[in-house]
Amino acid sequence: MSRNLIIYYSRRGQNYVGGSIVNLARGNTELVVGYIADAVGADLFEVVTVKPYSEDYTACTEEAKAELRSHARPELRNYLSDISGYDRIAVAGPCWWGTYPCGVFTQLEKLDFTGKRVFPLMTHEGSGLGRAVRDLRDCCRGADIGAGLAVRGSEALDARETVSAWARQHLA
Repeated sequence: MSRNLIIYYSRRGQNYVGGSIVNLARGNTELVVGYIADAVGADLFEVVTVKPYSEDYTACTEEAKAELRSHARPELRNYLSDISGYDRIAVAGPCWWGTYPCGVFTQLEKLDFTGKRVFPLMTHEGSGLGRAVRDLRDCCRGADIGAGLAVRGSEALDARETVSAWARQHLA
């Protein structure tokens, strides 16, 4: 088993990219996660909610805001139950209202991060890492939170070298 794990959520379809709403065949976070896996090797766990978010981007943002305000923990299709075989874990997702989508927290809160190194990664269009570091510190008790990386979604296609260099520095 690889010693690296990436837990991630990514949105395909309508996304806000560079000031416009565009359709993406692959979400920006999914692209970035692929760069990490190629650079250093990692097992991947995609967070998928049972109830999908709206396909309409604006409606999706309102759903995400409502979840965040109510501290919702949406049910997931599958759960990762054990991370004992991993030393380093990247948690990746789009920055929705300053943090990860609530489904990411559904998964993280079920795991024991004692002794793990956890690295935040966010795709965004201007908010950087938002509250990701603080939220991972609160959620991943016992973990050492490492250096994070924020990648503009509009630059994700061209970010392979930046992302790969970050991964080699922190996950290798």
